Amino acid sequence: MAHEINPEQENPLIELGRLIHENSYSRERKGFETAGLKIDLIKKEDGKLMVGEVKKSSRFLKSATMQLAYYLLRLREMGIDASGELLIPKEKKRIKVELTTAIEQGLEQAFAGIEKIISAEKPPEVKKIGYCRNCAYREFCYI
Repeated sequence: MAHEINPEQENPLIELGRLIHENSYSRERKGFETAGLKIDLIKKEDGKLMVGEVKKSSRFLKSATMQLAYYLLRLREMGIDASGELLIPKEKKRIKVELTTAIEQGLEQAFAGIEKIISAEKPPEVKKIGYCRNCAYREFCYI
């Protein structure tokens, strides 16, 4: 993570996500970590690699989709062709994610925004939004 800032690992939502991940899809092969990627599940599906991202709900579907798309992009850069699937066990949902041109453009915009924040001399002013209440980075904004 940029500037070695990581989310609070004791955050109840982080812990809940960890618990859901550990107790869901036990027959599937668990994922792996490498170079900025932490993939929850991997499997072969119709001769192609499929990576799965486990989420506790579909509430933040756009950000979950972009996270998984980022993984797919990074894997492609490593020479690995894969498809993705968001897995939401409590809702019994499986949502396919493919790396489209539109999603790639969204990722490029996100990368540019992230680079702008990282390279700034000071962090942006705190702007309280709906995500703040449960954010695992909250302590960095409201110290």
